[in-house]
Amino acid sequence: MTVDNQEQFQQKYQAGKQAMETGQYRLSIDNLEAAKALVAPNSRRGGEAQIWLVTAYQAANQIDQAIALAQELITHPDTQTREQAQRILYIMKAPKLERPKEWMSEIPDLAQAEQGAPRYVAAKKQSAKPSEIKLEYSAATPTEAKDNQFIWFALSLIGLIIGSLVWLS
Repeated sequence: MTVDNQEQFQQKYQAGKQAMETGQYRLSIDNLEAAKALVAPNSRRGGEAQIWLVTAYQAANQIDQAIALAQELITHPDTQTREQAQRILYIMKAPKLERPKEWMSEIPDLAQAEQGAPRYVAAKKQSAKPSEIKLEYSAATPTEAKDNQFIWFALSLIGLIIGSLVWLS
């Protein structure tokens, strides 16, 4: 691999990663495929570029190509590339789960919104005055005071314990 090829690879590889991270999956695929062609496919760098390419295929909804490339990478000489390919392939082949509609929140299509309509609507003024809260004061009637026998039991128990401690010491 010449120095010029290394520089081109690095440029295409970084451009592909950057495009992937910004959601431009088609551009990412183009750059990563170009980077893959510039490096030996069995090298560590070639494996990294191909792993990113698998992810870009998956993000661009090209699942068949992503699975095919991931299956090729399972036999890659670099162990880290092999392990990543196995993880990605496991995830891609996993069954898709059904999501209940209650879990989903709909995002309105803003293309249908009127262009001339104001973005913010002024809040409505409250014209009604808050109603006055009327408090009624009533003298509390004394409740019947019942003898709480638990208090007497607790006091006598405490007295018994203190008395026995004094007697034993």
